[in-house]
Amino acid sequence: MKWLLQVLTWWNGQTLNTRFHTWRNGELVGRDEFGNVYYRTAGGKLDPALGYERRWVIYAGESDGSMTPPGWYGWLHHTSDVPPTAETYAAREWEMPHLPNMTGTALAYRPAGSMYKGGVRPAATGDYNAWTPGA
Repeated sequence: MKWLLQVLTWWNGQTLNTRFHTWRNGELVGRDEFGNVYYRTAGGKLDPALGYERRWVIYAGESDGSMTPPGWYGWLHHTSDVPPTAETYAAREWEMPHLPNMTGTALAYRPAGSMYKGGVRPAATGDYNAWTPGA
């Protein structure tokens, strides 16, 4: 069944093409606490079109960019040259723990006035003046 998902979908982990590219050109850099696996171009070879090495992640399960921890996010986006596995990365006190993207679920954020939260908007405060052309 996993093989069939790799052939027909891209959001359930890696496709066959990604698996082949990773096998042929990738170098394992590390894994995170969610089971995601991080790669870079073998030997740190620079991409001639980009001028820097390519870095990518194979998500464990459904592909969700919000499942990338802050240390790995910085490495993937070339903010840091050193991957979290090569240093003692510690989250800052202001960094919050991961929360998955809840959009499209019953736990999604519903602002006041949303149809899913009763549909009653708060009263206007009168601090808004509508723009009128030519005025």
